[in-house]
Amino acid sequence: MPLITAPSPHIELPTPLEQHWQAQRILQARADDAVGRALQAKHGLSLSEYNALAALAYSDDGGHLRQQFLADAIPLNQSSVSRLVLRLEKLGLTERYVCPNDRRGVYTQITDAGREAVETARATYVQVLREILEEAVRDDVPPVTRSLRQAVQEQPSPPGR
Repeated sequence: MPLITAPSPHIELPTPLEQHWQAQRILQARADDAVGRALQAKHGLSLSEYNALAALAYSDDGGHLRQQFLADAIPLNQSSVSRLVLRLEKLGLTERYVCPNDRRGVYTQITDAGREAVETARATYVQVLREILEEAVRDDVPPVTRSLRQAVQEQPSPPGR
């Protein structure tokens, strides 16, 4: 086993493209973790549940989407979306129905309770996301922060603040 001499190894991927992509992935993982913990603690929703409810609530199709379209929008695989929609349905936040024109198509509809849940949780989602991105900008996590700096500065305060 090699002797570990440095407390923090430095990893530098070979190309700027790979470095940028890795920085994006790390930042997204940090944001997903922080937002997910906050949503669970304050609203009893997982990040995937919030993302599904938000996609339904803010769709231009009256709050219902074909499950395959929802899977692509979140993004999750079809099997995971089926389990997710079942959980949301048991909570009374969504309803499923079969498309009358294409019996193979399964749609998910957000309920009034689902709309209320996503609207309430949205303030937490936006606040924590903003905090994580502001921290990334402040710490100047390269090369992600150049584009994020502008997005964070242009983002209005979350509702209710």
